[in-house]
Amino acid sequence: MRKIIIADRTVVLKSQSKDTSLSFKEKVEIARLLESAKVQVVEFPAIENVKIDTLLLKTICAFLKNSTMSVCTGMTEEGVTNAWNAISSASNPRLSVALPLSPVQMEYVCHKKAPKMLELITSLIEKSASLCNDVEFVALDATRAEKDFLYEAINTAINAGAKTVTICDDEAAMLPDTFVSFIKKIKEDVPAINSVKLGVMCDNKNGCSAAASMMALAAGADEIKAASGKDLGIASLLTVSNIVRNSGDRLGINADLNYTEFARIISQVSNLTDGKPNADAVGSAVPYSEFNLTENDDAQTVADAVKKLGYDLSEDDNAKVYEAFKALAKKKPVSNKELDAIVATSALQVTPAYKLINYVINSGNIINSSAQITLEKDEQEKNAIAIGDGPIDAAFNAIEQILGHHYELDDFQIQSVTEGREAVGSAIVRLRSNGKLYAGKGISTDIIGASIKAYINAINKIIFEEN
Repeated sequence: MRKIIIADRTVVLKSQSKDTSLSFKEKVEIARLLESAKVQVVEFPAIENVKIDTLLLKTICAFLKNSTMSVCTGMTEEGVTNAWNAISSASNPRLSVALPLSPVQMEYVCHKKAPKMLELITSLIEKSASLCNDVEFVALDATRAEKDFLYEAINTAINAGAKTVTICDDEAAMLPDTFVSFIKKIKEDVPAINSVKLGVMCDNKNGCSAAASMMALAAGADEIKAASGKDLGIASLLTVSNIVRNSGDRLGINADLNYTEFARIISQVSNLTDGKPNADAVGSAVPYSEFNLTENDDAQTVADAVKKLGYDLSEDDNAKVYEAFKALAKKKPVSNKELDAIVATSALQVTPAYKLINYVINSGNIINSSAQITLEKDEQEKNAIAIGDGPIDAAFNAIEQILGHHYELDDFQIQSVTEGREAVGSAIVRLRSNGKLYAGKGISTDIIGASIKAYINAINKIIFEEN
């Protein structure tokens, strides 16, 4: 029985769609859920905003312990370097070089002819292989490529260091039986491909992507790309898992998936990607793109927006929020996320019951993350040590040990405030206590420190109001 690899492209495809983009929280939660389902590879798009995307990927690195974290490099060597810098701390990193091979796409997307494309493949794969042990070459639009050039491109990628080669039918040009013959022909005519993993990805325009991909696996392919959301254009992850579970023995394949919990977990992922409220997932059901406020909006409109975010503020705090809102709205429209930050910094500012004295974090790709936190309350120091699923989770667990109480984490956001190697990071934590939301904000050159400060800030607000 041959073990196959399933790669999930939900975050990639959702990022490319015209729908509301996923938030930081949702991307982290999707990665968590896919790992708990034992999906072998979780894919992420190429880095566009170096500061923000790197911060996101570094955070997700802490959560993915078993699944491979794959990031597209884009089409430049600089993109390769940026991708590697973002995921170098991952337990199982992969760099994915995706390039079109059909004549029309090479000309339209890359503005290159065949010889120059081979040079680009070589440079990007060699650069990736010099940094990462796991490099994938994704042959986009391969079913419409000229046969001889496709074979040469595959050989070029393998010779340059690719460990996985994925063949794509981007335009649903082939029906399942034709695609299987296409894959078999490649395996026969390109002997080198049998020394690496062979992946497949098929478009679902004709509703045949799952069938074509699964038949290709039965014919000798090793990896399949799928997605967890609805109408994302390729094979459904749930459909693929059901086929493997129910027909894997007859196809001669299996996958180490968590079948017992799989349907429930993938349903949670779909709820996140489809923008539906999900009681099981961490965070608020209110999407940040729901509204934008301008300087023409009055105090009551802003107060109503704050209430939609889940806060129940006093008149005094609503007035403080409105004053801070006006200062920002003079410069630009204010989104939900920015209004959240205003609430965190302007509302319910209190004398702190707990003060952060110090913290020590231990984290790596071969150890469980741990945190030692020391807080001061009433001039007495209290400390705790805890482990967690990543350094931030460990830090929050240690704080809860000191408090002797668990608070529901409603939302957690991280963003970069300044540029450069010593960039300042900002964290916002929203905690729920007795049905009310409390937001805390922390700023530091150390994003873990910013997160700890934000958590303590929110805790102090809860203690002040409830006592």
